Amino acid sequence: MSLLPGKSALRGKAGAITFGLVGYLFLVEIVSGILQGYYVPLISDLVVYLGITDADFNWFEAAQLLLSALVVPVLAKLGDMYGHKKILLISTVVTALASWGLVIADNFVMFLIAWALQGFYVVWLPLEVALIFDRGRLTGRGASQTRRAAGFLVVALEAGAIVGALLGGRVLGWTGENVPVTLMAPAIAVTLVFFVILLGVPESTPLPGRSLDVAGFSILTIGLLLITSGLTFLRLNGLEAWWPYLLIVAGLATFIPFTRYEMKQKDPAIDLRVLAQPNMWPVQLTALLIGISLLGAQAPLSTYAGTDPSNGYGLGLDSTDRSTLIGVYLISMIGGALLFPLVSRWRSPRVALIIAAFFVAAGYLLFLPFHLETWQVFTNMCIAGLGSGALVGAMPAAAAAAAPRGQTGIAAALTNTTKTIGGSFASAIFGIVLAMGVVTAATSTASSLAGYLAVWAICGLGALVAAVLLFLVPKLAFADIGVEPEPGETSEASARP
Repeated sequence: MSLLPGKSALRGKAGAITFGLVGYLFLVEIVSGILQGYYVPLISDLVVYLGITDADFNWFEAAQLLLSALVVPVLAKLGDMYGHKKILLISTVVTALASWGLVIADNFVMFLIAWALQGFYVVWLPLEVALIFDRGRLTGRGASQTRRAAGFLVVALEAGAIVGALLGGRVLGWTGENVPVTLMAPAIAVTLVFFVILLGVPESTPLPGRSLDVAGFSILTIGLLLITSGLTFLRLNGLEAWWPYLLIVAGLATFIPFTRYEMKQKDPAIDLRVLAQPNMWPVQLTALLIGISLLGAQAPLSTYAGTDPSNGYGLGLDSTDRSTLIGVYLISMIGGALLFPLVSRWRSPRVALIIAAFFVAAGYLLFLPFHLETWQVFTNMCIAGLGSGALVGAMPAAAAAAAPRGQTGIAAALTNTTKTIGGSFASAIFGIVLAMGVVTAATSTASSLAGYLAVWAICGLGALVAAVLLFLVPKLAFADIGVEPEPGETSEASARP
């Protein structure tokens, strides 16, 4: 069964999800993946080029995660208001300018600013999912077609990440280790994809009469800023620092006035009534819990794979073998993305989500007894990768299907924001847990086995909780519904006596 929408979609109603639309967005996600994979093998060279330390590079990642958590909800809401293609183009322009900024940046501050702004690409997938769902809404099969298309986009994303990881180090060698010239490749790719969107992607149909809840988004931004900043400083300063906890508590407390304010608004920044529905809140919470392993566990996995077995654990893999391990994980994610729409059709979207979450849980919990052999680690990551790949595209697609018309963008984007918060939490906790274990290890740079076991247990249990929560979703959630009417029209179903 092909993942792409069939040719019938091309000949169906106006607004159907077409092969061309998904194909153009496929190219966008290829570039998104390149951005995520290209710089990884260059980190050591960038550290030397900028004259900073390895620890300083953490600030780049923290700044990008922080900015993406703040801007994604706002951009998604603007997409719902004015058209998702317009905001997709704007975010691509910012990403392109930031990517070229990395080329000319020659000091820590300039590179930090450019790296953070490049994080605007994070909103691409939620906007694409919202755009696809909007196009398929009139066919009555928007939910199922969006799942299939989202799975295809995840394939593009992970394939792009593999291509980027393979190209990064090689381009550096081809250019004679000229860092600025090497950094031109992703900048050129983002610039070209702007024209792909401009010329190939149709605009969605926004609802008229919308308004931007500036006050609501301001309160939300303050809360997210405090929480993510607190988690970042907790990772950098350790558990003994007390003031990061105050930032986190203050951020959580901000949601009290935010809730009270939003409940009074006609067009709120985030419709909390929709968010509280049984087909929405488990999905958002699943994104938070899966973000723990999806964004937080990859660095511990890499360091464990490279740890000298003389410590009594670790695989002792060199950089090439570690790259292979990551590549296998990404390929398994592609497999999960391809399988999810098939399982959804075989059983139901709800069951497919539950199975995917259980796969993530099983993959990480298997690390607890099986972690000493290379084949065991590869097997565990394949299992976790299948579930993770399914959920990356499934969560924003499910949120879009559960949202009322005019809120698909913000609903899909919130899965990204909650995933980012989960990843920030995990990065902070995992960094501290592994650093605390250094003193008990056989070598001065390795963490203790207990630290790695704690990381895997947290990832596995988080995914297990997510799977259980998804049982609370109504059985027919995210399924296709009747054709929705345009404003002023009456659907066939509603016209029947």
